[in-house]
Amino acid sequence: MEKGYLTFTRVNEPRSKILLLLIVVLLSFAFAFNKPHHLLARNAPLARQRCQSLRQAPGPPPNFHRRRQSDRFAPGTKPTLIRNAMIWTGLNNGTKTVHGDILLDKGLIMGVGHFGTASYGSDLTVIDARGRWVTPGIVDIHSHLGDAPSPALDGAEDDNSIKGTILPWMRSLDGLNTHDDSYALSISGGVTTSLVLPGSADAIGGQAYVIKLRKTAERSPSSMLLEPPYQINASEPWDASLPPRWRHMKHACGENPSRVYSATRMDTIWAFRQAYNKATQIMKQQDEYCSKVEAGDMQDLGDFPEDLQWESLIDVLRGKVKVNIHCYEAVDLDGLVRLSNEFKFPIAAFHHASETYLTPELLKRAYDKPPAIALFATNARYKRESYRGSEFAPRILAENGFTVLMKSDHPVLDSRHLLYEAQQAHYYGLPENLALAAITSNSAETMGMGHRIGYVRKGWDADLVIWDSHPLALGATPIQVFIDGLSQLESPYISDKPPAFQKSPKVPNFDKETQLTLEYDGLPPLRSIKRAEVVVFTNVSNVFVRSSGTVRKIYSAAIAGGVVVSRNGRLTCTGNQSTCLTDALLGSDSEPFFVDLKGGSIEPALTSYGAPLGLEHINQEPSTNDGFAFEPLSQRVPKILGGSIVRAVDGLLFDTRDALYAYRAGVTTGITAPSHYGFFFGLGTAFSTGASHKLENGAVVQEVTALHTAIGFDDTPSVSTQIATLRKLLMTPPEGPAGVWFSKVSEGSLTLVVEVHNADVIATLLNLKAEVEAAKSSQIKLTIAGANEAHLLAEYLGKAKVGVLVFPRPFPTTWDRRRIAPGPPLSSNAVQKLMAHNVTVGLMIAEIWEARNLPFDVAWTSLDVNGTLSKEEAIALGSVNVERLLGAELEAQDADLVAREFTGKDLLFEGRVVGILSPRRGVVELF
Repeated sequence: MEKGYLTFTRVNEPRSKILLLLIVVLLSFAFAFNKPHHLLARNAPLARQRCQSLRQAPGPPPNFHRRRQSDRFAPGTKPTLIRNAMIWTGLNNGTKTVHGDILLDKGLIMGVGHFGTASYGSDLTVIDARGRWVTPGIVDIHSHLGDAPSPALDGAEDDNSIKGTILPWMRSLDGLNTHDDSYALSISGGVTTSLVLPGSADAIGGQAYVIKLRKTAERSPSSMLLEPPYQINASEPWDASLPPRWRHMKHACGENPSRVYSATRMDTIWAFRQAYNKATQIMKQQDEYCSKVEAGDMQDLGDFPEDLQWESLIDVLRGKVKVNIHCYEAVDLDGLVRLSNEFKFPIAAFHHASETYLTPELLKRAYDKPPAIALFATNARYKRESYRGSEFAPRILAENGFTVLMKSDHPVLDSRHLLYEAQQAHYYGLPENLALAAITSNSAETMGMGHRIGYVRKGWDADLVIWDSHPLALGATPIQVFIDGLSQLESPYISDKPPAFQKSPKVPNFDKETQLTLEYDGLPPLRSIKRAEVVVFTNVSNVFVRSSGTVRKIYSAAIAGGVVVSRNGRLTCTGNQSTCLTDALLGSDSEPFFVDLKGGSIEPALTSYGAPLGLEHINQEPSTNDGFAFEPLSQRVPKILGGSIVRAVDGLLFDTRDALYAYRAGVTTGITAPSHYGFFFGLGTAFSTGASHKLENGAVVQEVTALHTAIGFDDTPSVSTQIATLRKLLMTPPEGPAGVWFSKVSEGSLTLVVEVHNADVIATLLNLKAEVEAAKSSQIKLTIAGANEAHLLAEYLGKAKVGVLVFPRPFPTTWDRRRIAPGPPLSSNAVQKLMAHNVTVGLMIAEIWEARNLPFDVAWTSLDVNGTLSKEEAIALGSVNVERLLGAELEAQDADLVAREFTGKDLLFEGRVVGILSPRRGVVELF
């Protein structure tokens, strides 16, 4: 029978069958000995080239810095000369600064020094920096920009695959959304380059890619890549005479893979070992193949052993991949260090790494060399493995010889404010040179890109930032950003800073706190070291107090020589030494305790709102929290709760570490509403962040502050249904406890706080307020919390006498929050716009760890409004305004005060709290 071009003959005799078999065998040998000779000769160079490439180390070509034009140069980009700049070069471990000019052309830094303009003629753009600081563009070592988009939409969530715990073949590039709102926002914060990592759901989440954030003419993800590896498209051969480019990969261990895959740490480490064992087997086959090629033994060679799924992990074993590992605590760090030694691959960096500062000797045992450590500054305690995170970790690690990096994990933290992470690290003890290197040169070196970014140096990419103040000064903002020599800010909104802000900030001495952190295994005692009946504060410059719902200054010394006496937490004397020292010695059996404020001040303590401070210890551990209120429109509420209302005071948890950190920072009152997911209603409460338990004197400041609810777009049922429900509750309150509280709102005796961001819903609430007021002949006290888009309705909010609580640095997290007023250098900020229409504004936070940073938020906001706020008005943003908007009626004479030591030009950022004066608790606590 015939099949194609071959004819088969039926054979019946056994002898014929044997003869046919011999013919087949002989033909096979003939093919084996005759066919390969010319084919082997032709394929031998390719085989040798492939094998040679296996041993090539990644890095730039030898002549890289002789290039005359960047591979990313955009044709038509004019040359730029930046004159009269104070330049932080990144050289000499970040210690070299020079005053001079920087010439940019062809996408490169053509020189640093002093230059004329004649050779460029009219094509040259000249910028006078006027002595301002210029740094390399900020380099974010850990971002999900584009893969975890802003605003978050289901159609573009591409940072994690959950198809298996081991996925080295996944690539973040394949999910990179070019329409993310965060590109422009991050550029406005000085970020020019990001390493976009897959998420941390998987033990091996996939390959990562370095991108530059600017728009390109091609508008594609690929055109944003910086030095993409040649393997990015395996169908395209690469020039093996060029050294390979660095590749990048994400690993993760600990809680995330365990949670996603309902597994344990043992399962995760075994999955790692299986994967690396598989890659090792293929690598050995490749090495055996190449040994034959190099020996000239080309017979029976076959194809080069490879597997598309495992090729990237094989490159890890060959030292060609920068492995970045999400890993927090000692048990996981130890597991990955052992893994690196078992399979002999280097670790580029551990990320998050909350316990690395406690385990330096362990880290030094990692294969090849100790990894860099990429950290948050103060973001900690949000899950168990981050509970020992410390603000002193960057300093401690640097003192142990590790490369410290600061990262955003965007959008966990908005990468636009990555500089703020470096500023905080510096505040808590990381040296100035290393703080700046942590977001520029050292990040660039760790990702294998230090040969072209991270420095201000001839031949490097023209990625620069001109700052309005010293980059480590709080609120430092770009006035221009260059990527590949292209300016990125079209019409920057510049907020003038005082001349003193061009100088490096002075920071407090935290030697004692750092030592205690190590001594107590990351959980140092946070309570005061001393309580005193009579305290004399000397060298006081200013005293601010609350007065009739505002903040006013009651004392100012021409020179820092004022004296303030406090007895049982109350001010008894403010003035000069002769007057107040007599007061201190009278009427008390106790010896006065003296505290030198070094030119500091006494000022109102601040009040935190927005996060469930006081309702949780560890956010992601339900057993440590109060829990969530029922949502009456989407959940079946038990009959026994019918008509009742949830009160936050009943769920208060005292002695939480985040509350105590806030207390030490001068945030002594927390106002919190019941935790919730969507539409709900409940009663807020005010409490002391420094109290030990609810029965302690002054622990509960006010049992009920306001009635809270929330209108959300992510919830079921619809927004209009939620509004209809709120209307019914206000117009015809039901019987029972809930109805009593809604009646108080309708009558105008209780504040209603509505958490909402969208301007359209806010407008509907203003109409609803007017509707209820007309029906009830009352004046409703309404506060909008969150309010990302409230600035769009500033005029109407002012007329309606509706106050607003806003985040100090808004972010377009979701669609209903996207129309933000981003603030300098893109616009004026929301606080300024709202206050211009007489809207009462207070600041709020999103997560409990942020409470301690409220003083920084207040100071930063006051800097962003271009000098339109007095010191008194700035303090009010975080104190009396917050309390008024939330219905907290704190008597001025009973309100806490803070004694802040001064070390520099910005009291709220460069100073430190040394004492809390608490009249309602009857104590002065000293730190």
